[in-house]
Amino acid sequence: MTSAVPTVQIDNDRVRVTEWRFAPGASTGFHRHEMDYVVVPMLDGKLRLVEPQGTREVALKAGVSYSRPAGVEHDVINANDYEYVFVEVELKGPA
Repeated sequence: MTSAVPTVQIDNDRVRVTEWRFAPGASTGFHRHEMDYVVVPMLDGKLRLVEPQGTREVALKAGVSYSRPAGVEHDVINANDYEYVFVEVELKGPA
């Protein structure tokens, strides 16, 4: 399976901002989030999430952000037949 390509745009004391690009079928690999985070989808599309509880697909809309707490564990896979892109903002702590 192809790996998703992360590009860190900002990494400072407060946040890390990463653009993630996924070829069709590409995956992040199973991982655990160490920080709270926000995802900003850049395109409409579907992602397949492989989680400890099972596998599910989610539909995302361009510009409609969502957040998750630290501790989330999953593999994220592009379920589209085109490149998918989102921006992830990880929150490192209070100001």
